[in-house]
Amino acid sequence: MSRLDFMTARLLRNDGRIARMSIPQGNLLADLDGRHVALIGNARSLAQASHGPAIDAADLVVRINRAPMPAAASHGTRTDWLALATRLPDADRARLDPDRILWMSPKRKRLDWRTASGAGFYLHPLADYQALRDRLSAPPTTGAMMIDLLLRGPLASLTLYGFDFFASLSLSGRRAAADVPHDFSAEGAWVDDLLHSDSRLRLVR
Repeated sequence: MSRLDFMTARLLRNDGRIARMSIPQGNLLADLDGRHVALIGNARSLAQASHGPAIDAADLVVRINRAPMPAAASHGTRTDWLALATRLPDADRARLDPDRILWMSPKRKRLDWRTASGAGFYLHPLADYQALRDRLSAPPTTGAMMIDLLLRGPLASLTLYGFDFFASLSLSGRRAAADVPHDFSAEGAWVDDLLHSDSRLRLVR
């Protein structure tokens, strides 16, 4: 697809046409086969830990949005996949240098050409977003969408770092829980249920 075609499809909200640029979800999930995956959230509390070496030892490291990384000791250094729900400044793109970008937001108007035309680009289906939103009775965070997506794949394990469901706020900004549209209590309860039902999932606090 040309850049002009992409811009037109985005303007007309032609999701099916934009989706032609995406790797199929089945192919994406197949890439997880047998792998130990680390999903890194943006909780401020992670900056006080020393999980960097464990994060970098994972087979696949997935980060979220602008993915602040205050120190290698706490956050590690690698970014294999980047899950986005916002525009990514060029400086952050160069800093993170992900192998693959996954566009998770239902707001396609924020999706830029550079992201959509990148190698291995993935567009998360609107139906999947809506199903999780209905389950949580609130718009899901990018982290919640990634947990939901990754656990569909044949991965060996999924370890969550930097997820405290806004108890310590976010390294990404200064907003309080009341300033964002998510239900962190519902997401925390949902993840707690997953921890009891799926032995592949682990939450590191």
